[in-house]
Amino acid sequence: MLIEAKNIRFGYSRAKPVLDGISLALETDERVALIGPSGCGKSTLAQIIAGYLKPWSGEVLLDGKAIPRKGFNPVQLIYQHPEKAVNPRWKLGKTLTEAWTPDREFLEEAEISPEWLDRYPAELSGGEIQRFCIARSLAPQTRFLIADEISTMLDVITQAQIWELILKQAERRNLGLLVITHNPELAERICTRVLKFEE
Repeated sequence: MLIEAKNIRFGYSRAKPVLDGISLALETDERVALIGPSGCGKSTLAQIIAGYLKPWSGEVLLDGKAIPRKGFNPVQLIYQHPEKAVNPRWKLGKTLTEAWTPDREFLEEAEISPEWLDRYPAELSGGEIQRFCIARSLAPQTRFLIADEISTMLDVITQAQIWELILKQAERRNLGLLVITHNPELAERICTRVLKFEE
């Protein structure tokens, strides 16, 4: 399976586009890193690929066809700040089952405590919320994961645990993985291909 962003042009002001004719392709057996300075448009491109932003021009295709945006999206975006991805008024169990209902074995492997599901997001730490958001993104329908600086704010041990979970699932399920990062060492260590995004 192949996802393609073709000739993407987008900006937050008509005076200056953030992305101007950007193209990128990712297959389901690839782990691709996108590295570059802050403000160069990496996160904007991620949101366009995942369907959260509509480009001025260009298109995002899945095996040559437009990605269906109704129902569960096969392209899942994991944010740097996981609190953006959860409703603070919902208990986590409701947020999770809105996407899918994992079995106990998966929750144990992802180190998601059953007690978390009866709590609100504010009752968990940043690392716990990020682990929850990753688990939520790994529904059976998922084919591509976009990880946008997901471990930057976490301690070293939590970072290692989170990447172990993602890489294990990506390999087991043949998921495509787009890793957005400022860290070239991380990119080289976990990815099969590295793209440099210039301003």
